[in-house]
Amino acid sequence: MAVFGFLESLSATFGWLYFIAWSLSFYGQPSLNFGRRSTSGTTVDFPLINTLGFSAYFVSNVAFFYSPLIRAQYAHRNKGLTPTVQFNDITFAAHGLLLSVVTSSQYFFPRAWGFAPSAGSRPSRFILGISAGCVTGVAVILLAVAGAPDRDSTHDTPASAWLWLDVVYAVSYVKLVVTVIKYSPQVLVNYRNRSTKGWSISQILLDFVGGVLSLAQLAIDSYLQGDWSGVTGNPVKFALGNVSMFYDLIFMTQHYVLYRGADARGGETEALLRGPRDDEERRID
Repeated sequence: MAVFGFLESLSATFGWLYFIAWSLSFYGQPSLNFGRRSTSGTTVDFPLINTLGFSAYFVSNVAFFYSPLIRAQYAHRNKGLTPTVQFNDITFAAHGLLLSVVTSSQYFFPRAWGFAPSAGSRPSRFILGISAGCVTGVAVILLAVAGAPDRDSTHDTPASAWLWLDVVYAVSYVKLVVTVIKYSPQVLVNYRNRSTKGWSISQILLDFVGGVLSLAQLAIDSYLQGDWSGVTGNPVKFALGNVSMFYDLIFMTQHYVLYRGADARGGETEALLRGPRDDEERRID
């Protein structure tokens, strides 16, 4: 009993620690933009796709944590167990959504922030396409479930039946898609420039720490339940930590090994000197 009590406390501690680590990583870009009174050298793509991702993550976490129907359907599919989503997951998602909206507003409404207009305030076709695809995918699943006869069932339902739980899963997968694609442009930019100039390594280190703690919490919760369906039943949380850590390792390798001689702090100065044409050339359309 003492061991289980310790693990429960450790899980809660890890949850809030990863919330703090991941949350702190959100402040770098908006603070830098505000300090420079400009968004030049960057684009709205990253905060915009993050807004979509955290909106989906917030909605799915709230459903898993608060909805009796969703929790009952989850339990039916996962041997009577409850979702491993915790309150700190909801808090983290809400905080990430808020900061993403704030950062996006700096690009869409520069004059309200006292910024000079920047070429990077127009989303790329790539990001708009991904966003449209995610929304369309969720809409298709929603329509399929709405027309299913057993959508409200919580027992004696075939595994292949469409339930409202599947809509929540579809929404949660939007966050996974966003996480998979949102870092790749910066990896490519670093590769082309043979440098990590302008890219904050501190946010990567915080993100990596958060990923480790998130996976540790998920593992502890599954162990306490005596069943690893806590992982398979919450694939997005499991995948988020792994995907983020994969990209973090790439960025750390670029910064500390491949391009170690480059001055990573020089990117912010160069961003101020680049003109609109340079920003347009860096867009991913």
